[in-house]
Amino acid sequence: MTDSFNDTPDWVKDAVFYQIFPDRFGRSDRLPKTCNLESWDSPPTVHGYKGGDLLAVSERLDYLGDLGVNALYLTPIFQSASNHRYHTHDYFRVDPMLGGDAALKELLERAHQAGMRVILDGVFNHASRGFFQFSDILENGAHSAYLDWFNVRSHPLNAYGGGELGYDAWWNLPALPKFNVRSPAVREYLLSVSEHWLRFGADGWRLDVPSEIDDDSFWREFRRRCRAVKPEAYGVGEIWDEAGRWLAGDMFDGVMNYPLTRAIFGLVGRQLEQHELAKSGLGRIAPLKPDGFAGIVTKLLGHYRHESLMGQLNLLGSHDTPRVATALGRDASAVRLAYLLMFVLPGAPCVYYGDELGLVGGHDPHNRGTMPWDRTASWDHELRAHVRALANLRSRRAELRRGSTTVAAVGDGLVLVTRELPGAEGSRAHVLVNVSGHGARVPAGVLPAGRYRDELSGGVHAVDDGSDKDKATGPLVPARSGMVLAAV
Repeated sequence: MTDSFNDTPDWVKDAVFYQIFPDRFGRSDRLPKTCNLESWDSPPTVHGYKGGDLLAVSERLDYLGDLGVNALYLTPIFQSASNHRYHTHDYFRVDPMLGGDAALKELLERAHQAGMRVILDGVFNHASRGFFQFSDILENGAHSAYLDWFNVRSHPLNAYGGGELGYDAWWNLPALPKFNVRSPAVREYLLSVSEHWLRFGADGWRLDVPSEIDDDSFWREFRRRCRAVKPEAYGVGEIWDEAGRWLAGDMFDGVMNYPLTRAIFGLVGRQLEQHELAKSGLGRIAPLKPDGFAGIVTKLLGHYRHESLMGQLNLLGSHDTPRVATALGRDASAVRLAYLLMFVLPGAPCVYYGDELGLVGGHDPHNRGTMPWDRTASWDHELRAHVRALANLRSRRAELRRGSTTVAAVGDGLVLVTRELPGAEGSRAHVLVNVSGHGARVPAGVLPAGRYRDELSGGVHAVDDGSDKDKATGPLVPARSGMVLAAV
């Protein structure tokens, strides 16, 4: 249990998340389908539906458990007229195409029985043209009873373009009218939504573009109301840059840790797909040497309280970025190193669905392809095994989940990440990452003398006391690979 309002929920510190885009993850035969669905294996399009649903997620929990996943993050599931469902029509109803409320109930019950948590995507900055209160304004103009729900400037509204919109919309997109959160009715509506789905069984919220609701009192009240319903509810915000304002303990437990993503890509990437990266919020990635990476990550770690570091959602890809394999130029060694770093640094790692299989795709909609369940020959089985091994390693080693962290450049192409839980026997792990194209030996004096087992390969390495400073005594880390060393 969480003891304090300011604490990150304890379960998040042990979580391995898996992000699911429901329309693209899987179709269940138990749910009748609408007409005009795109074929499952055809390339994704901006507007087309594939027909994925929540029952299919329930049916694949064994796959996710085997991967080492114990927490799910679902992109929006509420009734909408878009395949991604960020255009919400009804916040109190799960989209019938996904199986409705009953399918979510089944998923939550089965996930909880399997020891998995589930967080939902909250899109509270804006609604859609199909949202009832906005539709009332479209129908009744200045006579609508809901004028104060949105920032209306003039009539008639041009909700399908063709002139001045007459209302505030997210990025000036006509389909996404922006809520007026200064309205007491709107605030209560959104806060009630957050409470309702926690009572229904959800374990927390990922908050979409929360910085655009530039009102700290709203987010403080959001946290208070959520924690009152469920003391261990997790709140994580989509903040793309430094987030100290949000992580003081009174608003969010963590944010989507895109600054760490940038640093990891800058270190491991040799042939970054900059054109696709630049289309996303990641932007162009600056190449980093080990000392530059160590400096940036050390600075990131210094921004936040220990509790907030444990609550970060660490990720390499999402529905808003190119897929990992594409971003890293289909460089298998870079992808493996990126996952290693994500899993050993503080925060909860999050795998975007299909990335563990080596799916490729650039910016939206190409990063939202379907899971190739019936094409296992296309899977990158080596990568999936690597991700599975890292998830299991994190489960075995408490210091990788909860320990203090230091990051340093320690030699030619080498980065050392040390995670430690003071006072607990065997509670220190030394993670070595070699980003160079040749083997690199750990310099003398970097590691304490002793015998170490590589938790990834099982190999054992001896380190002497380093008294001969002219002799490199540490283990040899092969090119473009890593080790996780623990004393034996």
